[in-house]
Amino acid sequence: MSTGVAVDLENVWIKFGDFVAVREANVNIKGGDFFSFLGPSGCGKTTILRAISGFLDPSEGHVRIGGRDMAGIGPNKRPTALIFQNLALFPLMKIWENISFSMEVRGASAAERRKRADELLDMVALGGQGDKLPSELSGGQKQRVAIARALCANPDVLLLDEPLSALDLKLRQHMRTELREIQQRVGITFIYITHDQGEALTMSDNVAVMKAGVIDQIGSGKEIYDAPATPFVASFVGENNVFRGKIRSIDGTRATIETNRSGVLTAEITPAQRGKMAVGDAAMLFVRPEALTLAEGGTDTGNTISAKVVNEEFEGNTFSVFLEGDGAKPIKMSLPNTGQTRIAERGKPLTLHINPQTTVIMPAGELASD
Repeated sequence: MSTGVAVDLENVWIKFGDFVAVREANVNIKGGDFFSFLGPSGCGKTTILRAISGFLDPSEGHVRIGGRDMAGIGPNKRPTALIFQNLALFPLMKIWENISFSMEVRGASAAERRKRADELLDMVALGGQGDKLPSELSGGQKQRVAIARALCANPDVLLLDEPLSALDLKLRQHMRTELREIQQRVGITFIYITHDQGEALTMSDNVAVMKAGVIDQIGSGKEIYDAPATPFVASFVGENNVFRGKIRSIDGTRATIETNRSGVLTAEITPAQRGKMAVGDAAMLFVRPEALTLAEGGTDTGNTISAKVVNEEFEGNTFSVFLEGDGAKPIKMSLPNTGQTRIAERGKPLTLHINPQTTVIMPAGELASD
């Protein structure tokens, strides 16, 4: 099996007439990485994938695979294999024949094809299933067959366009783990397209978060979750409570804002925005539900907010408590289930402490839900 190679996008623009689908994309994907493009529908993720695979030429810029410029090189000549949402298995071919179809096209003997197919079936944990038809397999098994078929072509880069979207939730969660394990076994570069943040955070070495054709941030899952670069990333990746206001003071990497309804709050300036904010600027403070805790004894110990309980939801491992917010959306606090019956009755005022180390401030901007 070949090892993964680097994929670089250099100032890539993709336009359809006056419409700009991708704007100035600069991405460096290391060989052997599991890299995801994450964003809502229509943000340009699949368009980038098509440019890497060769089905679409950039309007400007360069796609390089293994350092080689791909300009003028068609999809059948690139060291890539593509798995679509629709797996497109041949229904009347046995599983081993589906997997080794690319070898048949190249003129390999039936014995060679069967040997390679069986090796790949073992790799994707489907040993002994080669003589079945696709209709005899489950959705997750078909997904693994599609991966084995793509790997049979010995690509340096495997491109996956939302391949788990048709599976039910539990199977999707199971396949996340399997995909990551397969990628680590074969060692090639995986480039994955998804709108599902859980998939991106669980599987990826690095993630590019996209909005309307623009890459807002590239980083590890932990980086984009803990230190989002923009309000869009903060509100798209995971849940966040948003407090709006103006910068009151700045002290090193921390800022204090006067919020519209919840008083004065302090938090870390997100790393991407340090040095770019000034006193008086409109700002947003983002607090994850798990970064809110009940203040000791219900008292104000600083960096706290007080609000009345609107609702409470029991979710098994956690309690989600919803309180009156600074806007239309309630404030959400997530607390672990430690055996308690309830957190609070509806209408009861609670005082919540905000940990400034796990909370970020940035200039006001567009949210994912706007």
